[in-house]
Amino acid sequence: MTTIDSAALANAQKWLTTGIDNDTKECIIKMKEDNPEEFNDAFYRNLEFGTGGLRGIMGIGTNRMNEYTVAMATQGFANYIISQNPNKKLKVVISFDSRNNSVKFADITAKVFAANGFDVFIFEKLHPTPVLSFAVRELQCDGGVMITASHNPKEYNGYKAYWSDGGQLVAPHDTSVIEQVNKITDFSQVKSQQSNENITILGKDFDDIYLQRVLSLSLSPKAIEQHNDLKIVYTPLHGTGGQIVPRALQMFGFNNVHSVLEQSKPDGNFPTCVSPNPEEHSALDLGLKLAQIINADILLATDPDADREALAAKDHNSKWILFNGNQTASIITYYLLSQWQKAGKLTGKEYIVSTVVSSELIKRIAANYDVKCYEVLTGFKFIADKILSLEGKEQYIGGGEESYGYLIGDFVRDKDAVSGCCLIAEIAAWAASQGKTIYDILVEIYQNYGFFHESLLSIVRKGKSGSEEIVSMMKNFRENPPHTLLGQRIVKSVDYLDTAATQLPKSNVLQWFLEDGTKISMRPSGTEPKLKFYFGVASTLSGNDTIETHAALAEEKIEKIKEELHL
Repeated sequence: MTTIDSAALANAQKWLTTGIDNDTKECIIKMKEDNPEEFNDAFYRNLEFGTGGLRGIMGIGTNRMNEYTVAMATQGFANYIISQNPNKKLKVVISFDSRNNSVKFADITAKVFAANGFDVFIFEKLHPTPVLSFAVRELQCDGGVMITASHNPKEYNGYKAYWSDGGQLVAPHDTSVIEQVNKITDFSQVKSQQSNENITILGKDFDDIYLQRVLSLSLSPKAIEQHNDLKIVYTPLHGTGGQIVPRALQMFGFNNVHSVLEQSKPDGNFPTCVSPNPEEHSALDLGLKLAQIINADILLATDPDADREALAAKDHNSKWILFNGNQTASIITYYLLSQWQKAGKLTGKEYIVSTVVSSELIKRIAANYDVKCYEVLTGFKFIADKILSLEGKEQYIGGGEESYGYLIGDFVRDKDAVSGCCLIAEIAAWAASQGKTIYDILVEIYQNYGFFHESLLSIVRKGKSGSEEIVSMMKNFRENPPHTLLGQRIVKSVDYLDTAATQLPKSNVLQWFLEDGTKISMRPSGTEPKLKFYFGVASTLSGNDTIETHAALAEEKIEKIKEELHL
């Protein structure tokens, strides 16, 4: 029999004695009596407002995404913005994706901000995360909120908080906002309004402004003109991308785009995929089916808030393959730098950005063009922060991370799958203008810069006990690291909790390098109950070698590492 957790009981009692509605109170009492395990998980803690905002399972409870936790988080965020901008008329912009309750949570967020004296802009319908980031900058707002749980399963929703630069919160704002949110311990502390006073609706006209900026990123318009009939299959996975990506591709000049109809309608239940995550191969099954039927050139997919995209194309045996995030980032980097060089735009002050867990290949490509490659912690907010810190000093070209997120140009300060899809399609057209495919470009990159194979393992541990197990596993790897793996010495170990050694903000990341250049990284996910392991193996790809052969050998190494680490 499950025992009621004392912390859960205290949190639930506080809710029962404050201003929540009677139906919710009845549900709390019934949950405690009928399902104590669920009661404990729903109330044993407050849903943590982390450095990126909120993300959690929807439902009743202090540890759930609901109208009360969203309103309380918004009040704390509003209090902090006010504290940093005394005697100023404040502005904030809000957007939302297709998830269940996203419209409701966005409306609550808008009315809390408005009641606190903000001028509020909110999109009339669902819009991608990059458009929200762009809007913060374009409208000169003091903050922004995107209601989304990105690629999480349907049970989740979330709340991404943005600062005035259009990027997600970084130090010192991130921890300071958390402090203010944690001070809102009672729903009675929240200001809200019933009317739409001081709330402005953003419509299609704003999309036009954003899309013109996306169009300005094009580097090979002649190649698109020659291959405007490139056959593209696109799926938004029931998310926001279906409202804008096909239109963006059309503006670039592509007139042969085929949307996956079964996944084009926004739907928070994501009925055609277990998880609307473009990293999950099964999510792209319908897209691949259509691509095969019409003999497409490339397949593109975006996640629900259209900040991450996936690419698939045919290999030399006409077999469809899904490019991983590192491969796509490497192709984009190679294309951008080669075209900037061709146009005579590389002056020595340009740079790209990658993350510490991404492929070493990206750094090699940048070095070949004498372009700086800055490495930052995992999380696109750190890429945005790097752009902000170098404004007026150096020129950002592009950047990305292994988890399928990329940003070309700096008018957005978060991952942008809208511009990403357009640039990937342009790269395919550019390749076609040379009698090649985008897969050929990948092979050339490997031949010129070395073969790199990456793999990700996510160990899922849900609930309170799962969180504790993840903490224990990281503690054990720190205190009892292996001395060798694959019979090789660990020649370099990096603990990103040691800020003096890394010169980066403190982060719960461990990294080991073997003698042959193999890289192993591990970190708890900041948004899901997962411990993530990143493996990277390098080798040399000669003219007669195939990617498949080297990938198979690399996978054997990775499997041995997993065995030795008891994963």
